[in-house]
Parts: sequence; structure tokens; C-alpha cells
Amino acid sequence: MNTTPSSSRHSQTGAASNHPTPDQDQPQADATPREPTTGERALVLGGGGSTGNAWLIGVIAGLFDAGVDITTADLTIGTSAGSTAAAQLAGATPAELFAAVVAAVPQQRTTPEANRASTATRPVTDHLERMREIIAAASDVADMRRRMGAIALELDAASGGSWQERWRTTVAARLPGWHWPQRRLLITAVDAHSGEPVVFDRDSGVDLVDAVAASCAGGGFPYSIGSRRYIDGGYRSNSDNADLAAGYRRVLVLSPLSGRSLHPLAWGTHLATQVDELRASGSRVITVFPDGDSEHLFGANAMNPELRPLAAQAGYGQGAALVEQIRQFWG
Repeated sequence: MNTTPSSSRHSQTGAASNHPTPDQDQPQADATPREPTTGERALVLGGGGSTGNAWLIGVIAGLFDAGVDITTADLTIGTSAGSTAAAQLAGATPAELFAAVVAAVPQQRTTPEANRASTATRPVTDHLERMREIIAAASDVADMRRRMGAIALELDAASGGSWQERWRTTVAARLPGWHWPQRRLLITAVDAHSGEPVVFDRDSGVDLVDAVAASCAGGGFPYSIGSRRYIDGGYRSNSDNADLAAGYRRVLVLSPLSGRSLHPLAWGTHLATQVDELRASGSRVITVFPDGDSEHLFGANAMNPELRPLAAQAGYGQGAALVEQIRQFWG
């Protein structure tokens, strides 16, 4: 079972007409690192592309249907695809979201079936290769973020910003509601201009749709909010950013990418490092990864929408299997 439990002995649909468009001026998000807060339960929803989002929904729905509702966390941290899942859960139940993923009809493709797999995986493999080159050239994670931001800004200048409106429309269509939840939600991103990490919340003066669009801007182009441009929250430290749960007694991490990272271990940005630090500070932590039978649905296949139902069903099965362990842990 791909879970890593630990008990530290240190122990409403919004109306489109009411939402500002991306070219309207909005307050700049506060990039100042937040002081750790204290609380009881934190839920970390990691990135992992389209299939990662479906898997997250499946795990949460499998638990929910068995009577364990982890959406009641005092703090939820969403990164990239995890930010989409967190925002979706603010407007619909896990059961509703799971049913929608499983029932979705894949778009008809003109690509011959024999070539579909390579066509679906090519953008991801190309992106991973670019990431490896940037990481190899970077001196540390801050340098990597600056390099990623600079490349994104160059692409944006060449495109004339045409991607912006299409991306916002795409993200908005994925969310059943456009309002920040009352429960505390943090959505991660990176400022493309400075390379500095950014955390959006309901007090940032940024629409939920825009925060999610910024956190998911990992395809090469930045996303604009006001005068600033942002790139994917997965560039902050890793695809999970579990360190933001510091100060919470129980931390549940759902990681579609199984905590893997391309970063050198010396950078200290791996999920395993962050989990060790949480435990050393007194938090109890459980990490949940896709099991061996479903790992092929992620990584290079992460952006293949045809695999979303399978990923959701795999996650649902894991959630159902983990229900007693999570019930005892979550309380």
C-alpha cells in the first residue's frame, strides 16, 4: 500500500458578468513568506496534471463515500492540479466531482489510435526535458525559478498574450463555483518577474479563478494578474509544497507524483525532506501516493484526458481501502 504513515514522537456558481477580466487591474498578491500558523488538520493536494487532478478527486471521493470527509481540513494547500481540485471542492461535493470525471466523454480525436499515446505524451516529455536542462544550469531552487520565469516571459512576449484569455476561460469552466471557501485555502504560484514564491488566499484580493490559473501555468506561458505574471506553483519547491502546513498537528498529503522531484537532493526541496521537517516539529504526517497498478497514468501521461476516468477510479479504490487508517488519523 503506497502510504507513508507517521506519528512523530517529537511529535454556488458565480456569474461571469460579475468577474473582472484578466486585463482589469487587480491588487498584486503579497509574496511575503507567511509565518507558520497553528491548527489541527491540514490537507495538501499536490500537482500532477489532468490525471493527477482526477486521482485526487477519486481518493477524496472514496473516503467521503465511506464516511470520512477530509475536505473539512482547517487548512488546504493546493498546487497546480491540486489547486484545481481544492477550488472544485469549494463548489461541489467529492461524490459529484467524481461522478463528473467518470462520466466525461473523451473528445473525439482525428489522430490515428496507434499514434495517440505518443501525441498525448510528447508535450509532457518535452517539458520534462526542458526542466532537466534548466535545473542542470541552476545553482539552487531560487535560480531555477528565476530562469523558468524569464523563459515564460519571453514566450509571452512572442505570443502577444493571446494565451491569457483562453486559459482563464478553460480554468473557469473546470470550477463549479468561483468563490473562495470560508475554510482556509492556500494556492501556490511563482512570480515570473522575480522568481519569488507567492501564496494566494481569500485575502489576497485575487479571484479564485485567477489564483488557480496562475498556479496551473506550467505549460510555458505565464498568467497575468494585474501588472504581474505568474508561473506554476509546482516551481515553488516541489509539486506538493507541504512545508506550508508547518504548525498543523495532523497533515495529510495526497501526492499524484509520489513525491518525486527532478531537483538535486542538496537543494532540500523534496517532499520527503519537507515531511521530515514537519515531523521533527511535532506534526503527524501521512502521505498517499498512487499505487503501483496506476503509476502509468501519471508522469508522461499526466495530460492525457482520456485517462482521467481510470485515474479517478484508481484513486477512489485507494481512498476506500485507506478509510479506516485515515479515519483514525483524521479524527
